[in-house]
Amino acid sequence: MSIIHAFDNASEEILRPCDIAKPVEGFPKTVIAVFQPKMIEILKTICPVEEISSMQAVVRIPVYRFSYRDCCLGLYTTMIGGPAAVGLLEEMIVKGTEKVLVFGAAGVLDRSIAAGHLIIPTAACRDEGTSYHYLPESDYIEVPTAAHLGQIFAELKIPYVTGKIWTTDAIYRETRSAAAKRREEGCIAVDMECASLMAAGAFRNIPVYQFVYGEDSLDAAEWDPRSWGCVPASDYEKYLRIALETAIRL
Repeated sequence: MSIIHAFDNASEEILRPCDIAKPVEGFPKTVIAVFQPKMIEILKTICPVEEISSMQAVVRIPVYRFSYRDCCLGLYTTMIGGPAAVGLLEEMIVKGTEKVLVFGAAGVLDRSIAAGHLIIPTAACRDEGTSYHYLPESDYIEVPTAAHLGQIFAELKIPYVTGKIWTTDAIYRETRSAAAKRREEGCIAVDMECASLMAAGAFRNIPVYQFVYGEDSLDAAEWDPRSWGCVPASDYEKYLRIALETAIRL
């Protein structure tokens, strides 16, 4: 059976999220998911935080609750790749999450997008496996929250671009011909989670918002690392503050 035909909505899951996670009293309704653990330390310099829960993936993942501008929010460090990111999202939903804002780095397929510039994906190429277990087959999945997120960024006067994103499971198999094909289809960036998270959010009826910041570039004869591995702490704080201001408006 091809992976694109994996969607099965006719029978129940054997292992359910509620078998692993349990509801948490007072759990924040709006939660931010980050990929960089250093975001936790930055958050602690902005406001007091308390650990209210945890998840056990490959490592223990704490979940934090805090108040920002009198709004109760949550934050956790998610994992790279669709399967892991969706597995953690499933557990967060059981705990009490109703809205999720995800942000992290992405490679750009258009070198004119500067390193550090923000991108709001409008649709994601499903070049991964997880999404096909949550929705019927299609080449792309729309990002239904993109317009709302764009409105918030405009209100905050945050520069950004929009476009399709290529979600792939294979970071070391982004071939030149595949990248060229994705560019022809309108993709301006590449990541490893967007399609998976949007499919899971749609299946569980939970809005998932996502923005990414450009890092390396795949739009050249050779891979250009640009800010790969050397994003300054000040930029991480900027992205986190944007996420905080966005989250209180969701």
